[in-house]
Amino acid sequence: MPAERPFASLRLEHSSTVDRVAEELRRAVFEGELESGTPLREVALAESLGVSRSTVREALTVLVAEGLAVREPHRGVAVATPQAASVRDVCAARWVLEGAGVRAWQAASSDQRAHVHETLDAYTSAVRAGASYQELNARHLAFHVSLVALVGSPRLVSMAEGLMDELRLALAQVERINRNAHDQAETHTALVRLLDEDDVEAAHRFLRAHLVDAEEEIVHALGLV
Repeated sequence: MPAERPFASLRLEHSSTVDRVAEELRRAVFEGELESGTPLREVALAESLGVSRSTVREALTVLVAEGLAVREPHRGVAVATPQAASVRDVCAARWVLEGAGVRAWQAASSDQRAHVHETLDAYTSAVRAGASYQELNARHLAFHVSLVALVGSPRLVSMAEGLMDELRLALAQVERINRNAHDQAETHTALVRLLDEDDVEAAHRFLRAHLVDAEEEIVHALGLV
C-alpha cells in the first residue's frame, strides 16, 4: 500500500474562504448590521455570500469559538447577546492586562511607547474628523491594546485583542456610541500625559477609574442587570 502523502488534507483555498466568510460576519456584527439574537441561517448565508453551506458552517464555528455567536440545540446559531456578567468579566480581565501595561511603562522600549502615542493620535484624529462610530470603536480599542503591548508579551496582546472583540460585540449594540467620543479622547490623552510624566502610579489609578466608568456605561446603555 503506497504511503499517504504528508499534509494531503490541507486546503489553503478552502481555508481562506472560511476566513473571508468569518471576517464578513464579524464586520456585520461589529457594525450593528446583525443585532444580538439574530439567527445565522446556513442556507440563507450561503446563498447571500455565494459559498457552500459547509463553508458557512465552519465560519460559524469560528464565531462561536470567539464568543460572537452561540449555538443552541435544535435552534442553530445566532449572534450572541451581551450579558452583564460577561461584560463585567471582560472589563475585569482588561484591567489585569492594561494595568500591567501601565506598570511596565518605564521599562518599555521607545518603540513600545511610540506605539501608544501612534494609536492615541489615530484615535484623536478620527474624533476630530467625525469618523463613524465603527471606526472610533476600532481605534479606541486599538489604543487600549497598545497599553497591553507595553508588557512585551505577544500572548498577552493576543488575549487583549480577543477581549476587545467581545467588547466590540457589546458596543455594536449601543446606538450612536460615538456620542461621548470627544470626552473619551480627552480622557485617553490625559492618561498618556501622566505616563509621559512618568507618574505611573497616578496613571494606574486613572486607568482603573476609566475602566470602571466604561464598564458601568456599557452595562447601563445596554439595559443589562
